[in-house]
Amino acid sequence: MVTSTKKILLLTLSIITIIISLFLFCGTSATSTKSLLLKNQIPIKNNSEIKIKEQLETKPVSIIFVGDIMLSRNVDAKMKKYKDYNYPYKNVKDYLKTGDIVFGNLETALTPGKAIQTNQMTFRADPENAKALKDNGFSILSLANNHTPNFGEKGLKDTINSLEGAEIKYVGAGTSSVAGAPATSTLNGLKFAFLAYNSPDVVPSTYQAGATRYGTNFIDIAKMQEAVKKSKIDSDFVIVSMHAGVEYKNTPNQYQTAFAHSAIDAGTDLVVGHHPHVIQTVEKYKGKYIIYSLGNFIFDQMWSQNTREGIIAKITFDKTGVINTEFKPVIIYDYSQPKIVDGKDAERIMQKLQISNIK
Repeated sequence: MVTSTKKILLLTLSIITIIISLFLFCGTSATSTKSLLLKNQIPIKNNSEIKIKEQLETKPVSIIFVGDIMLSRNVDAKMKKYKDYNYPYKNVKDYLKTGDIVFGNLETALTPGKAIQTNQMTFRADPENAKALKDNGFSILSLANNHTPNFGEKGLKDTINSLEGAEIKYVGAGTSSVAGAPATSTLNGLKFAFLAYNSPDVVPSTYQAGATRYGTNFIDIAKMQEAVKKSKIDSDFVIVSMHAGVEYKNTPNQYQTAFAHSAIDAGTDLVVGHHPHVIQTVEKYKGKYIIYSLGNFIFDQMWSQNTREGIIAKITFDKTGVINTEFKPVIIYDYSQPKIVDGKDAERIMQKLQISNIK
């Protein structure tokens, strides 16, 4: 009986020893395999992860650019009449939402106050307009112009606060360090840096940003080139917005051309212009596009056909650069509503860009 018990105990111990040995062997083998993978840096990814990464790396990004956006005077009166801050965008909102990024030039302070009359040249609109801009697709706005600072530092601060509250990025205004810094956006693995500049020829000197004073980013070619080069270090593409030129002139002047060429010489990938309130020509310089003026987008200048017309530009990028350009002509109706047009109207408006001259 004792002998049988000993045999059973010995057998049990043998089985336990074998199990422990196998366990230790497997653990050591797994650790060795893991160490080998780490040593050789072999990533473990499933097929779906690889496909998603490839799509992000290759999918292009489309950016929509529009002209001057003025939400005061008669535009404000129309919104109040229809009790709808979305009224100006009704005919273009669907197209705007086809852009991955939508950029415009906001020519109005978003700050509380009295209604602005038709003959007044200082522009103010309700802060609620920021939400409408966001809801209709806008993601980045330039404030570097001759009207956003019309209501002083308070008006400019209110505008910035309103845009931030609506989660819209802004560029070209604030204190000097902020006004001169880029607004950035990264999509599909591509990083874009936007810079905006205001011509000192079209604004009073008090509109310039200072170290502690809110204002706009004045054109200074040397500083602009430095900012472009710095932005280019950690961005794939740099886009410069230029607020300059002579109002109601259909061709750019030497000042605009010199600034735009200098921007591209420094590494800018695209220059887009505002301020003349009419469409100006498109140029290709060193393989890069310059759109000198997109004309008006939302404005109440119904007194001439030229000021009722504008261009929406959709520029598509991939990792190699610009791969497609699309221009949509618009005509403003009811003092406030841009509408995309086709047929003879579209042909006539498109001729103003003189794209056929681009080589």
